[in-house]
Amino acid sequence: MSLRVRTAVLDDDRPLLDLTPLPAETVAWVRKGDGLIGWGTAVRIEPGPGSGRFLRADAALRDLASETEVDDPVGAPGTGLVGLGSFTFDAKAGGSVLIVPRVVVGRHAGTTWLTTIDPEGADPAPGPATVAPRAPLRDRPRFAGSSNPDLRWLEAVAEAAARIRAGELDKVVLARDHAIWSHEPFDPLDLARRLAQRFPRCHTFVMDGLVGATPELLLRRSGRHIASRVLAGTTGRSDDEVEDAALGAALLASDKDRLEHALAADSVLEVLAPRCTELHHDPEPRLLRLDNVQHLATTFSGELRDTERTETSLEVVAALHPTAAVGGTPRTEALALIQACEGMDRGRYAAPVGWTTPDGDGEWGIALRCAELSGARARLFAGGGIVGASLPEDELQETRLKLLAMQAVLDATPAGN
Repeated sequence: MSLRVRTAVLDDDRPLLDLTPLPAETVAWVRKGDGLIGWGTAVRIEPGPGSGRFLRADAALRDLASETEVDDPVGAPGTGLVGLGSFTFDAKAGGSVLIVPRVVVGRHAGTTWLTTIDPEGADPAPGPATVAPRAPLRDRPRFAGSSNPDLRWLEAVAEAAARIRAGELDKVVLARDHAIWSHEPFDPLDLARRLAQRFPRCHTFVMDGLVGATPELLLRRSGRHIASRVLAGTTGRSDDEVEDAALGAALLASDKDRLEHALAADSVLEVLAPRCTELHHDPEPRLLRLDNVQHLATTFSGELRDTERTETSLEVVAALHPTAAVGGTPRTEALALIQACEGMDRGRYAAPVGWTTPDGDGEWGIALRCAELSGARARLFAGGGIVGASLPEDELQETRLKLLAMQAVLDATPAGN
């Protein structure tokens, strides 16, 4: 397919999530006002199931670039030809997608741009518009059940912890879902705007029915420079400053949570270290405080080896996924235990979500704090890392804290009303 791609500076400082014309198929990746939002579909790449899905999507975008005429005087991260997408957690599952939008509006370091991506002979796609506030919902969304009821999930956690204590593996992440329904379809952009307002430090995303705000950066690549942020170990927040500080201090001092975090950080270190000429990371985990929870966090930064062809962001993502923060360790044993105990299909939850360019630059998070939307139905997800010292009741409470992120924006009164 032959494409014409044009990028130009855009004099528009409105929030990116307010610019899409309606109705439109929208994809978005936004943090602190910067990022990308796109609408319409120039090309939809469906790489299919299998461990090679990341590399197939990567190769398809490069092949597309070879037939594309690009005019990009802006030259910022995400200008020119760009694909936004999300992948399945389970390699055997279908549903991974990389979308090249017809129109992309991006913002980085104070510069806003407009990219049009037109198939040869196609009519121009609609440009930026002002989104009107959504009308109030007729009713609050209601709970419709879980794939694995609480009691069964508690039993699964207990079994996993026992198998870890028996030496079968070191850590496994078990997740649960929370299905809800409404009298009218959910609006992904409305949810995204709420999430971006409530969690400005997270990456808010809209990808083919998947909407969320993730605090976990799996990989950012800009040329040879890469960055990653690992989260594992969680506690709640308090409105009282003293109590909130005490919760954070207890998390930092928790042997159980520090072990869980160390296993996650090590899984990233093992992938990045051999690929980098230099790699730096926090010597000790630090606290990342979000609206509803606190996490232990470790940040990595480094330079990829200067080889004949530097690995692309998706090639590194393919090696990283799933990290021990969302799967476990050893990886093979943890994934087998997830299949045996979790009782649900994760879909694209806990899997890479983000964007990439044909030259391999990009930014990929892990799809957490998210909802899978299907009309007036939605499925929310949350998980917890299980080690030998894990208590089922504590792990259940942790998932409830994490689920509050999406439950709060789904129950809120729509903005502007």
